Amino acid sequence: MTPEDVAEPRQRLHPLSPLLHGAKSLVVIVAALSWSTLSRVGLGFFTLLVAVLLVGALALSVVSWYNTGYHVVGRELRIHEGLLWRRTRAIPLERLQSVEVVRPLLAQLSGLAELRLEVVGGGKTEAPLAYVTVADAVALRERLLTLAGRAPAAAPETLGAAPATGPVPPGQVGGPVPGQPGVPGLPGLAAPPAGRDLHAVSNRDLLVSQLLTPQAFLLPFGVAFVLVQFFTEGSWSFIAVASTLTAMAGVVLQPIRRVLDDWSFRLARDESALRVRHGLLETRAQTVPLDRLQAIGVTWPLLWRMKGWLRMRLSVAGLASGELDDRSHPDRLLPVGDLATAQMIMSEVLPGVAITGTLTPPPARARWVHPLARTALGAGLSARVFAVRSGLLTRELLVVPYARIQSVRVVQGPLQRRLRLATVYADTAGGPGAAARDRDLHEAWALAAELTARARAARVSGPR
Repeated sequence: MTPEDVAEPRQRLHPLSPLLHGAKSLVVIVAALSWSTLSRVGLGFFTLLVAVLLVGALALSVVSWYNTGYHVVGRELRIHEGLLWRRTRAIPLERLQSVEVVRPLLAQLSGLAELRLEVVGGGKTEAPLAYVTVADAVALRERLLTLAGRAPAAAPETLGAAPATGPVPPGQVGGPVPGQPGVPGLPGLAAPPAGRDLHAVSNRDLLVSQLLTPQAFLLPFGVAFVLVQFFTEGSWSFIAVASTLTAMAGVVLQPIRRVLDDWSFRLARDESALRVRHGLLETRAQTVPLDRLQAIGVTWPLLWRMKGWLRMRLSVAGLASGELDDRSHPDRLLPVGDLATAQMIMSEVLPGVAITGTLTPPPARARWVHPLARTALGAGLSARVFAVRSGLLTRELLVVPYARIQSVRVVQGPLQRRLRLATVYADTAGGPGAAARDRDLHEAWALAAELTARARAARVSGPR
């Protein structure tokens, strides 16, 4: 038996964990019972029912806490849980994609944090350890990354090119633009974060960006509709007021949540990983190994263009299955910023790749398939990546390194067959595939062959 196979003693979660889980259960219980239940049974019985369910939830949380433990065995994180049905999850650290330290509001008030791990092929967070002390969460994160070979030795963070030839004319990929000065040390940190600071998003820009969205423009109409419904009913009872406030909260929740999630956004990097920190009521510190990067997406929303703004998102295998705004799949790289900032970040993540470039559009006959958006489509090859552009009102650019391409497909629909067109798909492992839409048929097959050859060569040579 080697020293790595000797298991360290199991560790339990923090003793306050059942109380925090119980507090979360209280919100779920009240929401499940709804205001209509309160109107039927009365306030006294409703309060008693909530109390009984809350005591039951607390009891289950205590039992779950008592039977949950974790420890590191060799290059695995093992989590033991269950009372009647015991379960042990062994997470190989070489499959580790990212490690995130999350601090919801209640956890911040109690000095605790939650550790979340994302692994290859995972559709959701694999091992949420909720809750441990902040120091334990940060230390365990650094230890897991070090054992996985993803992080160099560094001070832990404390919460508080040349154009290529090919069948398609390549995009103009140049060198990186000069970087911007690093931001000062992050507020609320006991020690400077590991690595170099890259960028800090202005909270003012974040607020303005959410005002320049369709949801913000439609918000007054939604609020007016709710108020009209309330006043026309002619009821001023507690139930009517509570129902109206609940409906209005649903109207305003989304833009407010985006601002709260991205508040004080900070981006840094060390030798092998990106470090992202953001959030107001719920702070998040995420570490994403650069060698797990699958693709980079750049989006220019219609109303942001007048200010020259865009946003960037990264795709990491295991994180891409969620929606863009799914908080369980954080993929932010730049919530809002200008082109120079985005190019600086792109140069850090994919050196030598430029955001702006000439991508070739589909042939003119593709207008029968996309009468309005044909000129917005484009595709091109560069020395390191395959880039595609799409979107009429919201312009999008997707950049996929050749080494991350798992398969290449050529697809034709009925109308495309008549027009001698085809779409080339470059699929990645669990991430979004890049699609060169409605290319000339001969060009599509040549592009597919070139992508296959470059992907194979990139995997053999390894990441650069």
